Amino acid sequence: MLESLGPLVGSPWIYAVVALSVLLDVFLPVLPSGVLVITAATAAAAGSTTVTGQVPREVPSLLILILCAATASVLGDLVAYRLARRGGDRFDRAIARSRRLTKAQARLGSTLARGGGALVVIARFAPAGRSVVSLGAGAARRRVREFLPWSALAGVIWAGYSVGLGYFGGQWLGASWVGAAVSVFALFGAGALAAYVMRRRPAPQPATEPA
Repeated sequence: MLESLGPLVGSPWIYAVVALSVLLDVFLPVLPSGVLVITAATAAAAGSTTVTGQVPREVPSLLILILCAATASVLGDLVAYRLARRGGDRFDRAIARSRRLTKAQARLGSTLARGGGALVVIARFAPAGRSVVSLGAGAARRRVREFLPWSALAGVIWAGYSVGLGYFGGQWLGASWVGAAVSVFALFGAGALAAYVMRRRPAPQPATEPA
């Protein structure tokens, strides 16, 4: 696996490719941003465990990978949030036609107002959860200071987890398709768990006026 991607993972361009993929997957969740992060981290593990000449001499820096992935994640969230917040009535009608976005809007409106944002962090791991939450927060007209810190925390946790999976998978299982596949499977497992938790969290009930 690493052999076929060797010229890329051994080049500084890997950071730009990872950042662009993470930035855009808030709008195109099918982009394999997590797989790219894991592959780059696996290459870093290969460079620290394999003798010279078997892998590219230049391997990605784990710290720079985390910073690129986390920063791109926050920027993508913020762009989606701004677009939804400024979308006007037309965007509101589009939100109303989506059950997932409507539920996310209701949950975020209550959760962020109470000063909690665990839902933002959990959603970062769920398939398309990042898109739903970022657009929902913007459509709910939440203040940026309520949403952005939790988005930043979610981006750092997701990036650190993905890089850690790739690196330790490469350390323990070797820089091969087996190690990368196990790491990707662990990432998808976290996504499935996050999706389950999001489905189990009840949407807040509207407040009723006292009789």
